[in-house]
Amino acid sequence: MTTGNGPDDADETPAPGTPGGPGQFSEEEIASVTGPGPDDAELDGVEAAAIEEDSDDSVPDLQSSFEKLVSKSRNLSPDRIRTVLESVLFVAERPLDVDELYQATGIPREAILQALDQLSGIHREGISGVVLYEVAGGWQFRTDPHSAEYVRRYLRVKPQRLTRAAVETLAIIAYRQPVTRPELEDIRGVDCGAVLKALMDRKLVKILGKREEVGRPILYGTTREFLEFFALKDLSALPTLREFHELTQEHREIVEKEAAPPAPVAAGTVAALSDPGFTKRMEKNEAASEAALEELEEAMAAAERSQKVSASILESPPSPEKGDSEGPKPE
Repeated sequence: MTTGNGPDDADETPAPGTPGGPGQFSEEEIASVTGPGPDDAELDGVEAAAIEEDSDDSVPDLQSSFEKLVSKSRNLSPDRIRTVLESVLFVAERPLDVDELYQATGIPREAILQALDQLSGIHREGISGVVLYEVAGGWQFRTDPHSAEYVRRYLRVKPQRLTRAAVETLAIIAYRQPVTRPELEDIRGVDCGAVLKALMDRKLVKILGKREEVGRPILYGTTREFLEFFALKDLSALPTLREFHELTQEHREIVEKEAAPPAPVAAGTVAALSDPGFTKRMEKNEAASEAALEELEEAMAAAERSQKVSASILESPPSPEKGDSEGPKPE
């Protein structure tokens, strides 16, 4: 309803959504409601009240509550079991094995294994953005490797890469563990102290103990973080020497195929090769070249013979003339 004496007065009423219109607030009014606002000096001396309820001592102990959880989990459908495991694995900060999942959910281990097998088929590379991996003896959700570039850009992190020295040292430890530092240096041929310390700082290598021999050298081995870093189920998942050579050969062929520069194609080469007389001309030219080479060799041999004859003449002493040996002729 508008007020006024005529149509002109009705036109002066601001329309909704415009400054000064019905339901429109100024920026100062909005900031006073949504913003933090000024501190209330009257509350400075007031102690804050507890707004969270304290734990009730009357709650049953963990053992009895776990038994109830087990009893409740027996009635869960397979679909519900999958959703429960998805939720637990999603919030987990590290890989969880079957026993840990059982302690967290109370779901029978057989049902957990079946659900994990189904989840690994649902959440797999190239199909789901979140992939279920079996790493370090447990199960863990990770982002799809094909989306790594986008995830790194959002998180603003750089990919973790190891130097060649670190990879070589880590590979020796992984395959030869437990191994001592002198054994590492004997294989690599260089000092490994700095690299070994860096690997221990990254928690990829740990001390396993000391060898029972003279000097008690320290033994080194890989850690659980090593398995998580390389997405390995356990040490048996490391590639064997045969698999390594096969993989290397396969990658070498791929690299050679992709990196080989394209062969230059001269104009008219295909047409020349398809010409029936091309081969005959090539054979004729080859025969002419061989004949010219033989003539050159003969000329060089003749020059060499002439040189030898000249040298023998110059080296021999001059012989006396026949008239001089008989004396003067009588008149």
